[in-house]
Parts: sequence; structure tokens; C-alpha cells
Amino acid sequence: MRHIPKYHLVPGPTKVSPLVLNAFVENLASSDTEDEFWDDYIGLQNALQKILHTSNDIAIMSGEGMVILWGAIKSVLRPGDKVVSVVNGLYGEGFAQMAEGMGATVHRVEFPWDGAVNNSEVIKVIKEVNPRLVTMVHCETPTGCLNDLSGVGPATTECGGLFLVDFVSSAGGVHLNVDAEQIDIGLLGSQKVISAPPALAFATVSPRAWHVISVVKYSGYDAFLPFKDTGRGTGKRQLLPYTHNWHAIVATRIACEQLLGEGGEAVQERHMVARDVCLSSGKEMNLRLYNAESPSPTVTAFYVPDDIEWS
Repeated sequence: MRHIPKYHLVPGPTKVSPLVLNAFVENLASSDTEDEFWDDYIGLQNALQKILHTSNDIAIMSGEGMVILWGAIKSVLRPGDKVVSVVNGLYGEGFAQMAEGMGATVHRVEFPWDGAVNNSEVIKVIKEVNPRLVTMVHCETPTGCLNDLSGVGPATTECGGLFLVDFVSSAGGVHLNVDAEQIDIGLLGSQKVISAPPALAFATVSPRAWHVISVVKYSGYDAFLPFKDTGRGTGKRQLLPYTHNWHAIVATRIACEQLLGEGGEAVQERHMVARDVCLSSGKEMNLRLYNAESPSPTVTAFYVPDDIEWS
């Protein structure tokens, strides 16, 4: 019988280094009382700013990536606000539905799920609608599509809206400059390219976004407002709305420092090589690529073969 090697992965899926895993067995006290916690918190903020190329604040929340998606929508929207949602996949549609659930008026700009976004059409709708918020997904995880963000941020800023981007499964593995793209709220999880367990979620938050968040004043477990002026933004050390996951912060800081030590271009090249291996292997297996127009270096998706039953 042929031996099939087992690959131990965390949800992502991704492989976690021993140094990152070992951080979870350290003896750490309460994040509510120890100054050393803030050294790690601010250290992680600094590392994420370097990876994402941003001077914006970083809010670090305890929970899996979805907590930051919901928190972002609820922190900036009020009933009746106009939203433009760019939809060419599950998460793009998810943002539209979240906004509708908040009572917003949503204008979908839809494209086929097996293709990329046409930003000229998106910008045209933004200029017509003048929305409070524009939502877009950089990499649609279920379909493996990498969307170009060019021009959408400036168009959104020009009309006075906020540009929200989900880059959970792309940031770090492809070139992304948050400030250059004028992203007001950028969403990221710990369990994708960063290669840490799914315990933290992050948001880059611009001054314009903080202003809106301060006006909306949403309060809840996933609210952004309690993280305003926390950590690196002002050097202010304050009580957080809950006892934070110090172990996860230490582990994710180590993971980010490993990425930075490898170098951004090297990390991106590694993902390009991995993608090309997946594409060639899929072709050898007669698998049909789901999105051939703009396949992401960080996620590869194939159609389920016709002879395999699934539900």
C-alpha cells in the first residue's frame, strides 16, 4: 500500500511554524493588567503596517476573520446609507447582504464569478451613486480570483465615501499597498498568508474611517470604536472591551516577523511558484480551473469533476 504523507494544517489552510505554535504554551498573565502585553500588541501593529504598507491604525480583535467583516459593516453604516458592493464571488455578495441587513440601500455591481472585476464599470457606478461605503474583495477565497483594486479607492474618496476591502486571503502573498490604493478599512485574518492559527482578525483604519466610526457609535463585541487610539496610534495604553488573546498576539507577531524576515518579494515569489505548481498539477489531473482570467497566487480553485458526487 502506498504511503500518503499527512500534512498538518490549521484552517486557512496553512502550515504553522513550530515557533508560532510554541507561543501558545507560554505562561502569560492577564492582558488587562500587564504592561508587557502592550509591547506585543504594539509590536504586532508595527509588523502589520510594514506588511500592508500603511501608516493607518491597526485594530486587532480577538476572533476569526468573520468578526472583523461584520464589525466593519456595523461600525460605519446606518439605515438608509447608500452602499456600492462589487460582487464577483461569495464574499462580495456577503458584504451586500450584510449591508442590506443593516438597512442600507445597496447597489450591486455584479460580474461573473469565474471572471475578474471591470473597475471602469465600478467607478462609473460610484460616481452615479455617491455612496457612504464601497465594498470590494481583493481575493475571493472560494473561487481563487484576484481582483485589481486600481482606481476604486480614489473614486470613492472623491465622492466622500469610504473604501472597504477584504484582503483576508491575499495580503502578504501578493503586492498590496493599502495607502496607495486609498483603502479606508482593510480586513485581514491571521490564518492565511500570515500562517498563524485562526484566532485574530485585523483592520487597517484610516482617519476618515475613524471619523465615521465615531459618529455611528456602534457598540458590540465586534465594534471598532473601542480600538480607536489604542496601541500604536497614539501610544495610549487603555483597557480593551474584553480580555484579549495575548497568546495569539505573541504567536501572530512571530509569524509576521518571519514573513518580514523572508522579505516581501520573496514571499510573493514563493506564492507564485506554489500557484503555478497547483495549476500544472491540476492540468495533469484533467481538472478545470474555476477562474482562469485572474487566478490568485494565494488560492487555487478547481471545478469538482463530474464523476465525483458531492453536496
